[in-house]
Amino acid sequence: MERRGEIESQLLGAGSPFELAREKVLGEEMEVFRRRLPSLRAALEASAAHGDAEYWVQDEVRLTYAEHASRVASVARALQEQFGVGPGDRVAILAANCPEWILTFWATVSLGGTAVALNGWWAGDEIRYGVSDSDPRVLVGDRKRLERIAGWDPGRPVVEIESEFESLANSAPDAALPTHPIDEDDPASILYTSGTTGRPKGAVHTHRNVIALAGLQFFHGARLAMANVSGGAAAPRTQPVILVSTPLFHVSGLYTGAVTTLAAGSKTVWLSGRFDPVRVMETIEREQVTNWSPMGTMAHRVVHHPDVGRYDLSSVRGSGSGGAPVAPELQQRLREVFPNAAQSLGLGYGQTECTALATLAFGDELEKRPGAVGRALPTVQVEVRDAEGRPVPDGVEGEIYVRSPLVMAGYWRNPEATEEVLRPGRWLNTGDWGRLDDGVLTLNSRRRDLILRGAENVYPTEIELRLEAHPEVAEAAVVGVDDEEWGQEVKAIVVPVGDCTPEPAALAAFVAETLAAFKVPNHWEIRREPLPRNATGKVMKGVLTGDADNPFVDE
Repeated sequence: MERRGEIESQLLGAGSPFELAREKVLGEEMEVFRRRLPSLRAALEASAAHGDAEYWVQDEVRLTYAEHASRVASVARALQEQFGVGPGDRVAILAANCPEWILTFWATVSLGGTAVALNGWWAGDEIRYGVSDSDPRVLVGDRKRLERIAGWDPGRPVVEIESEFESLANSAPDAALPTHPIDEDDPASILYTSGTTGRPKGAVHTHRNVIALAGLQFFHGARLAMANVSGGAAAPRTQPVILVSTPLFHVSGLYTGAVTTLAAGSKTVWLSGRFDPVRVMETIEREQVTNWSPMGTMAHRVVHHPDVGRYDLSSVRGSGSGGAPVAPELQQRLREVFPNAAQSLGLGYGQTECTALATLAFGDELEKRPGAVGRALPTVQVEVRDAEGRPVPDGVEGEIYVRSPLVMAGYWRNPEATEEVLRPGRWLNTGDWGRLDDGVLTLNSRRRDLILRGAENVYPTEIELRLEAHPEVAEAAVVGVDDEEWGQEVKAIVVPVGDCTPEPAALAAFVAETLAAFKVPNHWEIRREPLPRNATGKVMKGVLTGDADNPFVDE
């Protein structure tokens, strides 16, 4: 920790690339990086200097930085001239990960417009809701998803990617990027929250929000490099190759997978279709992938695949995850399968509402505290508060609040929901439950997931992590069920590994080895189907309990 403190002091000190300053952000003074890009368009303009280096690789498509910048300028001109898109206007994107998705995004933000990332897993009703709610000037979508709203008039032009997009990309091959001013607090994008309960809400992210996230990721990369861990200075000085297996409508896929990589001059490799662990391993070997950050069950499916030893995965020097807890046993297995990424393995915590990131655990600290999600990153303040909104002492559980230039501007056209989560001083009430110990954050659950059994609070996360440590358990979810005597009792829903048939009694005994008796589930469900998850990898417990329908289409 002493060495880490020295490195961070150097990186954040006066005159350094990551020098900190205090400035007003939407009326509230807070810490920011002094040296930062003024807008996403500035990042796009700078990226053209990478010329013939590859930016986007997917199936047979290989797009260089120079080609990308040229096509973005053409699409921007077409959006402006054919559909009247200008500053403040929205362009909705409804598609699987593809080059046309990201070209539309960059073209929209370069015009000062707002890119609306509609969830590509939505069914027809959710798509109609998202289009109506965001009120875009134009909808750009792929055929498969547009078919889900066939027969419905969205009330605005629709560009089908397969048949109509190429004309936009080629309409003005010599066009220059727009030049009108963009303020860093102008909206850049709207990403819809995962919607585990109720209608999704559109989180409005500004240019400042996204640039701040990229700055933190660059800071962390520099921190690793100065510490000489794998993935840092000791690694070959070649173009980083980032494998992206998360959707572009999610903060990780869009802001980390596409935006930060562009600002860094990285090569991105994108998977198409259903997640396939064999294709992941083949792609890592073929493209010499240096970084991969799996979400949800992706990591488990790769590192426990019977053929994992057949592939050369040694090129991977950086790995991490977020969105959902990762069991200590799975963390250790990741270190074994990706040994050159072992020291840089990181687990982050954040939300769509704070542009993906607030804390990060990595290296030795993660090994010592595998259940924690780390310390607040620079420019981020984290507090744990009680029900009245007052900070609590170290070690006391409460609700997690975050304050940072990463915090969204608010929910799109939803002032009531915005007021519920954005408190005085622009503190974001995350709704997540946890505690701070010497500055290190540990998550328990969302407040709504808390099980109240008699006089005891039961946090599903610690039971889920324990169950997933069992060799016969692939996934587990824990929920509360009503009970006349206790108020609620604990139920575990378990997906076995392969053809295993774990017995509830044996699983209960396994949980009882490390957790108190009142936390041991007394209701069990063994299911063969994977647990329903949203794009962040979080289990949709309302779907499991029957309290909500699954709004997503099986891809």
